[in-house]
Amino acid sequence: MNWGKVVYIFFALMSLTTTAEYLYDRNEIALFIAASINLISTLLKIGIKNLLSAELFASSLVADLHLIPAFIVLQTMANPDLAYSLVIGAVIANLFSLALVLIESSKTQDEF
Repeated sequence: MNWGKVVYIFFALMSLTTTAEYLYDRNEIALFIAASINLISTLLKIGIKNLLSAELFASSLVADLHLIPAFIVLQTMANPDLAYSLVIGAVIANLFSLALVLIESSKTQDEF
């Protein structure tokens, strides 16, 4: 078992689930945790060298650039509707990222 891949996929999936958790419970702490986990996931994607690494990194950056402004909007402007819509964009980016992970996993399986 490749533990590096396990950790990488764990944080990619954790990014999606913590972001979805904010959609369920509109809580500032949940949004902070989602943004933090997503940043960790982005940092893990920097060192990956595979077929879809650029796409994976770009989708993670898109999610970051939705979650961080959502947290700032929620804290400074107290606009939960705008924050909620930004988080929906981050969920879509994370779903795209996980779809790429699944595609890449199937391509890797074909090589063996």
